[in-house]
Amino acid sequence: MAASQDVYVRICSQEIIKYDLEIKALIQDIRECTGPHSELTELNSNVKDKINQLRMRIQDLEQMAKEQDKESDKLALLNEMERHRKQMLSNQTAWRKANLSCKLSIDNSEKDDLLQGGDSSARQRKTTKQSLAQTSSAITESLMSISRMMSQQVHQSEETVATLATSSRTVLETNEEFKAMTGTIQLGRKLITKYNRREFTDKLLIFLALALFLATVVYILKKRLFPFL
Repeated sequence: MAASQDVYVRICSQEIIKYDLEIKALIQDIRECTGPHSELTELNSNVKDKINQLRMRIQDLEQMAKEQDKESDKLALLNEMERHRKQMLSNQTAWRKANLSCKLSIDNSEKDDLLQGGDSSARQRKTTKQSLAQTSSAITESLMSISRMMSQQVHQSEETVATLATSSRTVLETNEEFKAMTGTIQLGRKLITKYNRREFTDKLLIFLALALFLATVVYILKKRLFPFL
């Protein structure tokens, strides 16, 4: 066996022994586990990971045995590999037994806790019922208070609507009065315009009459003072 191969074989064998001891320690932890199931699940997951790592190292050792030049070295490594494989199978069997025993123990412990907690649960249920009744009473009182507040709001809304209706009628009456005043103002404006036009016509007629009178006076004076013209 070459020196480098011998080093790899020793490292692989040491890792196999390390994983084997770790698996045995985890199996013992499973035997002593008192729950809950989540803790057992975590231990089982750790055992599964270690077994997978152990299986890979055993396969590596088997491959190294097949690569040996000497038949004696090859057989020695194959025997060692087979011994580790059997130990792994033994660990798997112990793991299954410890796992089953731990599950039964946890289930029985939970059943005992349920039986012992029966009276406590009854008292707790009674307390819960009383608490629910108090809560229901408080909710009912709160709903009644809200109902009274809503009734007051409705009454105030009715008064507001009545006030708005009165204000609306007042606005309509004011609008009608404003329309009547607007009509009166327009009529007054028409009358003033008419009177203004009549005043202009009267002034024009007076001016024309005055002009005619003056013309007549001038004509008479001309005939009497200057008959030769």
